[in-house]
Amino acid sequence: MRRAHTVEQVRAAEADLMARLPEGTLMQRAAAGLAATCARLLPRVYGSRVLVLTGSGDNGGDALYAGARLARRGAWVSAVLLAPEKAHAGGLAALLAAGGRVTADQGEFERADLVLDGIVGIGGRGGLRPEAQPYAALPRRGRVVAVDVPSGVDPDTGEVPGAALRADVTVCFGTYKPGLLIDPGASYAGVLQLVGIGLELPPAPVEVLQHADAAALLPLPGTESDKYRRGVVGVAAGSARYPGAAVLAVAGALHGGAGAVRYAGTAAAEVVRRFPEALVTAGGPAEAGRVQAWVVGPGSGEGVRDLLPEVLAADVPVLVDADALT
Repeated sequence: MRRAHTVEQVRAAEADLMARLPEGTLMQRAAAGLAATCARLLPRVYGSRVLVLTGSGDNGGDALYAGARLARRGAWVSAVLLAPEKAHAGGLAALLAAGGRVTADQGEFERADLVLDGIVGIGGRGGLRPEAQPYAALPRRGRVVAVDVPSGVDPDTGEVPGAALRADVTVCFGTYKPGLLIDPGASYAGVLQLVGIGLELPPAPVEVLQHADAAALLPLPGTESDKYRRGVVGVAAGSARYPGAAVLAVAGALHGGAGAVRYAGTAAAEVVRRFPEALVTAGGPAEAGRVQAWVVGPGSGEGVRDLLPEVLAADVPVLVDADALT
């Protein structure tokens, strides 16, 4: 299960923890986890080219401290300071002391084996600022690792209101952020890696099932199981124009482990021809018989206006898709 917390919840948890820790401890925890993830992504750290894109604030500090750790292991680390007067002083000093350097050469973005996106953290809103926008469009050779959230993606909503940096990996500190789990933000986040930093968080407002969670919810058939005990899925999908949508939806229900599938709709002949085990009716959902869940919408076209009220009137879970959404 992936659990995500809002920016407000994360900020409160960070403030509470920082009040009980020596100054800078939390940032060092984040930087250590970030650097360890980067090291695993590189074929080897020694001799690799790493570019740190840093804005203002603590997000840039996390990236600079992580860059310093990689530099101490022999990586060639350069930093682009997009807001030089606001760069994190401690992180920049650590990077320079470890042998890193500051650059303004955009070409290093293309040559880097790995880019650390520390431009904007979870406090950022809106698209990238003008000075950072070119990096969203530049070609690249290596992987981009986002620090907590890809710059330009709203961490709470997943909205991408302007230019944003697309990451291959996003390292999340303490918890996942809702905007990384829903599109369009999810498509910018790449693979998510969670790094624990000791935050004490309230119950998560957002939970996302993973494969193991979904598998654990599925009932295991026993010696007395029959098709009805294993659950009956109703499918209201397809139309004269899109009969294939009905066939595909029924196929998904059958292969997903349902004991039986009842189909209701105009593609009944096509469905039973492909899946003779399906129970079909050319009428509406109310005529299909008893089910434990409904799927409604794929390929239904305008006919969904009649299907949807009947399905929603049933006191069972409903998966609403495609034409039924609009």
